[in-house]
Amino acid sequence: MDHKTCWTMTTGEAGMNSQVLGLAEAVGIAHVHKTARPRPPWSWLPGHMCPGALISPDSNSDPLVPPWPALLITCGRRSVCLSIAIRKASRGRTFTVHVQDPHVPPSYFDMVAPPRHDRLKGANVFPTRGALHRVTPEILAANKERFGPGFAGLPRPLVAVLIGGDNKCYHLTPGKTAAIAARLAEMAKNTGAGLAITPSRRTGDANLAILREKLEGTGAYIWDGTGANPYFGMLGLADHIVVTCDSVSMVSEAAATGKPVYVIELDGGNRRFNSFHEGLRSEGVTRPFTGVLDQWTYKPVNDTTEIAGEVQRRLGERVTDKQEQ
Repeated sequence: MDHKTCWTMTTGEAGMNSQVLGLAEAVGIAHVHKTARPRPPWSWLPGHMCPGALISPDSNSDPLVPPWPALLITCGRRSVCLSIAIRKASRGRTFTVHVQDPHVPPSYFDMVAPPRHDRLKGANVFPTRGALHRVTPEILAANKERFGPGFAGLPRPLVAVLIGGDNKCYHLTPGKTAAIAARLAEMAKNTGAGLAITPSRRTGDANLAILREKLEGTGAYIWDGTGANPYFGMLGLADHIVVTCDSVSMVSEAAATGKPVYVIELDGGNRRFNSFHEGLRSEGVTRPFTGVLDQWTYKPVNDTTEIAGEVQRRLGERVTDKQEQ
């Protein structure tokens, strides 16, 4: 086994990919990304009750065959059984890290990094304030330079607006979208701010059309999904960031910049989301979006670096132990 190899693995969701790739990049070893989805009934069972998981990925999955990596980073409930199976197949030689709550005992992994609002505990559990991500000062600086000319014509201060959409907990209705757009337009008028807006795939065509209609005449930039994604560039260029509450990943990435972050409330929510948002508000990281632009400072939310440091330390101890044997 090559002690410098790493696999990152998810079932393909963009938010999960960002977390495992961000952690692998922070650890600093070469990594190969795998997309793998167990078939039913393995996908229905608890992750620690899935014998044969490695021979059951669906036809669109990447192959999961030896040589096994020294480090495996997974995210998401459906990747749990595959991580457990690889750890067993490698006879414990693969160091496994699971991001988020695996919903099985943490002892099935070498490390677990769940958000603190999941309230998971254990000797190998390292809670995070938010989602892990790929945002670093270097990435922000590089994308600020790359996309800066395209946003040079927008007024300052520049407000980056990150719009999500429907998920299992929240709903973005046409009425709410119209209200958001009206408040953004009023803010731009009152403050002279420029608006750079990026929707997500969950925003939906109808809501996107409402944003375009209501913000017409404000000079707002709204990404149309074509060409290079300016998301990191917008984070790097922005003086303020406004983000909808439906995505822990988007809020965490915004909070990694150290810039003022305002959160737009949507209809819905649950205990986990509420706890996440209450935590960041109480620490002075985020504030509710009211249409007023303020200035405040806080320590950027960057759990990725801290978790990567723990992974490096434990991997180093494992290599040292093997060399001494």
